[in-house]
Amino acid sequence: MSSVEGDREVMRHSASHVLAEAVRELFPDARFGIGPAIEDGFYYDFELPRSLTPDDLPGIEAIMRRIVASGSPFTRREVSREEARSLFAAQPYKLELIDDLQDTTISVYTQGGFTDLCRGPHVASSRDIGSFKLTRIAGAYWRGDESRPMLQRVYGVAFPTETELKEHLEKLEEAARRDHRRLGKELDLFSIHDEIGPGLVCWHANGGLVRELIEDFWKAEHRRRGYGIVYTPHIGRLEQWKQSGHWEFYRENLYSPMEIDGQQYLLKPMNCLGHILIFKNRLRSYRELPVRMAELGTVYRYERGGVLYGLTRVRGFTQDDAHIFCRPDQIQSEVVGVIQLAQFMMRTFGFAKYKMVLATRPDHYAGTPEVWDQATKALMAALDTVGLSYEEDPGGGAFYGPKIDVKLADALGRDWQGPTIQVDFNLPQRFNVCYIGEDGSEHLVTMIHRTVLGSMERFFACLVENCGGAFPVWLSPIQARVIPIADRHVDHATKIEETLRQADVRVDIDVRSERMGSKIRDAQMAKIPFMLVVGDKEVASEGASVRLRSGEDLGLQSIADIERQIRSAADSRV
Repeated sequence: MSSVEGDREVMRHSASHVLAEAVRELFPDARFGIGPAIEDGFYYDFELPRSLTPDDLPGIEAIMRRIVASGSPFTRREVSREEARSLFAAQPYKLELIDDLQDTTISVYTQGGFTDLCRGPHVASSRDIGSFKLTRIAGAYWRGDESRPMLQRVYGVAFPTETELKEHLEKLEEAARRDHRRLGKELDLFSIHDEIGPGLVCWHANGGLVRELIEDFWKAEHRRRGYGIVYTPHIGRLEQWKQSGHWEFYRENLYSPMEIDGQQYLLKPMNCLGHILIFKNRLRSYRELPVRMAELGTVYRYERGGVLYGLTRVRGFTQDDAHIFCRPDQIQSEVVGVIQLAQFMMRTFGFAKYKMVLATRPDHYAGTPEVWDQATKALMAALDTVGLSYEEDPGGGAFYGPKIDVKLADALGRDWQGPTIQVDFNLPQRFNVCYIGEDGSEHLVTMIHRTVLGSMERFFACLVENCGGAFPVWLSPIQARVIPIADRHVDHATKIEETLRQADVRVDIDVRSERMGSKIRDAQMAKIPFMLVVGDKEVASEGASVRLRSGEDLGLQSIADIERQIRSAADSRV
């Protein structure tokens, strides 16, 4: 962490203490959790006698500003465990934290009349806290445990200057406008229902069409690169997940087994075991390798209710999954091919900026350090071959192998988890996945696990927010809307609609008895790329006046020219 980032973190952590002091002034009997600095801001968790509402935030903020203006110094004091327990005798969450501390000497910080258990550091005085704003209230289980009490979490943002704060708040407003959950409802893309269950997605016709277009493009590009498209069952016997290590390493994220005919079955959390069984269905020669299998496979993993979020954290999702079975001497070239495919996909879908992260061996892993080192070096060599710089994430690998994670940067500069590439020597050993070598003996294959989009749900959310719901023409559920000005123009508008539909343009017609301005505004709100207005002069010229969703008016054009323009925009995938 740079010194600038460190200074900001200290300032934001200090702001969280001021927030706690302000809340205590309003609620003297408040019980306090924790209040760390986070990216761009801070939060503090409270147990309060009533629920906070957004209307409470301005009042809390006003008290914070008074405390900041007072210039109260932050003073550190070391106390014994017994003194600490006495200081926080009425604070059960602090007592729990004290009991968990290994140190015999404990530090506390005081500003004004408020003392908190804290390692620090803090700014010298409250006046050193820059510009801040409280942004929202949320629920948070104590220590992230659903069996523990639900606390109220107050979030805020803080920056050294008012200008930086204003810029950040404007960015938050733009993020809210682009929020895929809001746009999902407005554009009729998807929904999530308690009747089915949280974290389980219903794709509507519009969202389903966009997803279908993405998947069709994905399949075509994979076939072009020598992948076979496969399908595997959604459940499997529990024993295979024990053999793979998933049951041991990921059990908390797996659903409880179900019993069928006296056997225990599991909803699949991964697609890899089905692909292994397909590969092993017959003996393979070294001459046949690599074998590339791809599947848009739906998997199921348990996520705590508190972390579910739109399409980005769900319990059932579809991975654009693939596994490459290859010889050791093919690893580098295959990983290079995957990186290049991922780059092509990201460019096509409008993500020009991304960063590569190399995640290495975690504390709990399968296999030997030597095998891990071999796999890690293969990923590093592939990155070097493509000429890509990368960051390292020590300990961030999967239990069975190191990986390359690609973080996509969207239009607001936010990072999203995108493609991932993993080299795995472990599962081939566990399942004895072999090929016949040139020497006539059996040799273990190397597996490369990879996605080039990630999960379809998370990628779709990222895509929606990146383009603000204004999908490129080739992905727009409706590419053109014909808008007759009056009833006498409907016949000509209908002919235009039919002509474009026969040319494979996704088109509809707005025949409502609304004013033209309202129809155009509704089409713009629906993010429809082309609006074709039909009035008397358009009927006379057998054409239509073209407006774009950006508001640009292209004027009167022939139907043939309109068709070519729409098809050209779609074919270019811009």
